[in-house]
Amino acid sequence: METTKMIYLSKRGMKELKKQIINLEKDRQTTLTSLRDIDKTESHDERLARVEKLATLEVIDNELAVKNAALAVAKPLPRKRDALKVALGSIVELLDTNGRVIKYTLVDSLEANPSDGRISIKSPLGQNLVGKQIRDVVEWTAGMGRRQLELVAIH
Repeated sequence: METTKMIYLSKRGMKELKKQIINLEKDRQTTLTSLRDIDKTESHDERLARVEKLATLEVIDNELAVKNAALAVAKPLPRKRDALKVALGSIVELLDTNGRVIKYTLVDSLEANPSDGRISIKSPLGQNLVGKQIRDVVEWTAGMGRRQLELVAIH
């Protein structure tokens, strides 16, 4: 998979991506070590174990290649963001119909984790937030229904 477009990541996202790469490299080394420990010509079970390890190694190598390609084109989010309109990197506060304030940071898909308050700019909510201003109502389809939130702050 070739990643040619630029990816913007927060400091946290950049740190997490580098950590994932380090963990994958450790997993790769562990898998290579266990492969060396398996005798290639012994029992049928050991040959099966070797095939499984080779498959695991291929998955790790592919994931590592994707993450390294992403890191190669990743740039930090722009420091200065327009607080008048929502854009990539904006931190928004939204008011739901029950009066609760929900806070999200708009990030690239690679870094998105809604349960952690980071939503993709390409998600239905993210797409509808881009370009909005304070007091605008954001509507999008979620599951079987429409959702509505009011934009109350942009940081």
